[in-house]
Amino acid sequence: MTKKTILLVDDTRLFIEQEISLLNRSDFEVLVADNGVEASKIIAEKKPDIVFMDLYMPGMNGDRCCRTIKSDKNLCHIPIIMVIQGTNQDDFERCWQAGCDDIVVKPINEHLFMAQVKRYLNIQLRKSPRYSTRLRILYNSDIYPDRILSNYSVNLSTGGMFIETDDLLPVGSPLNIEFILPKDGRVIKCSGRVSWLNAPDAIIKQDLPAGMGLQFINLSLDDMDSLRNFIKKQTLTADW
Repeated sequence: MTKKTILLVDDTRLFIEQEISLLNRSDFEVLVADNGVEASKIIAEKKPDIVFMDLYMPGMNGDRCCRTIKSDKNLCHIPIIMVIQGTNQDDFERCWQAGCDDIVVKPINEHLFMAQVKRYLNIQLRKSPRYSTRLRILYNSDIYPDRILSNYSVNLSTGGMFIETDDLLPVGSPLNIEFILPKDGRVIKCSGRVSWLNAPDAIIKQDLPAGMGLQFINLSLDDMDSLRNFIKKQTLTADW
């Protein structure tokens, strides 16, 4: 299968790393630019199959770059997904006026991000490799502000984890998450959110126990590298 080319444009490396971690699951060629000027050159030369572009960047903002690409008859067919921070209506309007194909909002939601990739590239995506592991996870939420909850993970990826628990929180609930990577003893701390539920009375995935899928939101670059290396080492010896 011919690799699809995806261009990620953002001047914040953390968001680039988060997007790259989601794209590790499939055979993509990922290109990166940190401003609209560089993105314009790459798009003209490489003609990527899809572009995810931040709105505000130094040198040239994303909406201006998008407008330039969409006015070029040789490039206007390339889908451009604008990435914005928050829900400011003016930012939405700027993106639509620039001619973008769609908009996603930070923090990036894994499922929505990959749905855009699947939709605009018209492809089936392979499931993200997840390492089955039992790690003790500490977390709290606004529902239990003074209570630290402790459960065990079932699997782990660079984008999040599934934990086994009957004490379910609503989808979208913000969390503070903490766990320790085996062997090197690194403590991983980040914010997160509940992305989906495997409720005892409504099991979605039969191969998993009751519990919650958690999405990592703001892993530091060092923690992301450590997590990626840990999973890579484990999966190299795993019998899939």
